[in-house]
Amino acid sequence: MRYESCVTSLSWIPSEAVVGPARAAFDAGLTHYDHPPPAELGDVEELRLADRFRFANVLRAWIDVDDSGRATGAGYSGGGLIGSTTIRVGGLPFIFQAVQLPVIQRDPEVVSGGVRFWQTVGGRTGLPAPRRVRRKPFIQWLPPLVWTTLSLTLHTDGRAEFSLAGASRFPRHWVYDDAGRVALKSGLTDFEDWFRTSFGRHSPWGDVDSSALVMAVETALERSLSTQLMHGGRRPRIERLAAGTTLARQGQPGADVYLLLDGVMRVERDGERLAEYGPGALLGERACLEGGIRTASLVAVTPCRLATVPASLFQRDALEELAASHRREQAREPNPSF
Repeated sequence: MRYESCVTSLSWIPSEAVVGPARAAFDAGLTHYDHPPPAELGDVEELRLADRFRFANVLRAWIDVDDSGRATGAGYSGGGLIGSTTIRVGGLPFIFQAVQLPVIQRDPEVVSGGVRFWQTVGGRTGLPAPRRVRRKPFIQWLPPLVWTTLSLTLHTDGRAEFSLAGASRFPRHWVYDDAGRVALKSGLTDFEDWFRTSFGRHSPWGDVDSSALVMAVETALERSLSTQLMHGGRRPRIERLAAGTTLARQGQPGADVYLLLDGVMRVERDGERLAEYGPGALLGERACLEGGIRTASLVAVTPCRLATVPASLFQRDALEELAASHRREQAREPNPSF
């Protein structure tokens, strides 16, 4: 019996994710941020041609299992796709093809009840990026490296498990399951650290692979409301918070809803941690529904970036549905560790 499965990551640059002098090129329209990838993966090559991601890691693997339930063979059948960078000068587009580095595939590892596969895909843009860096030679001309490392375990009973085992700290990485549904997301982008450190041996092609902060995926309702928030008639206020900052305090008045664009936010009530949320989560709706008073505190676990609008911009029934989903999550997982 042959069992096969696939896990895919798409990597893209979210709005407002670039900081420092490099942001000027985005603000001036010379290059662009990316729209979020689709919730359903579809055809990866079509997405690449439509410029919907910067690079993709497609890990496909198979195992053969004999009648006694023992794995007798295993192999890879996936790879990577990398896009290009378009720079517009005077209205004219100039395309710089990205440089893909060799795909790293570890030898299949026999584990209890199955076989585990690891694949790293990445590279760098073709556009030079002269900058100061934090170690020798202290000046770099080539752009920093980007990558994801995916892990896929195929069990001899047909089950499959996957994870985002490692990733560059920039850009944002979304992970899709074998059915093409977005299942995991990286929770934090750190442009400045990535821009100054991710080159040479400080990458999987040297001797370092950065661990990834992985968060659960937001609901379909949150995706719909997020689109309304970001592209509605009223422009949201964009804020950045340092780790440890209290965004909203229990018992205080509140009339805003927050879309978490980057980082991890903790919900606390009476000093007890109820839940932690990552990018894509909409928070703060309960105050609008319960007399304008915050029923819990929101605290930044990591540096966070968020968009803020008045809760009155949303229909009440949508906010009630959002609040109900948060109650279910907090009751199910009172002390989560994303």
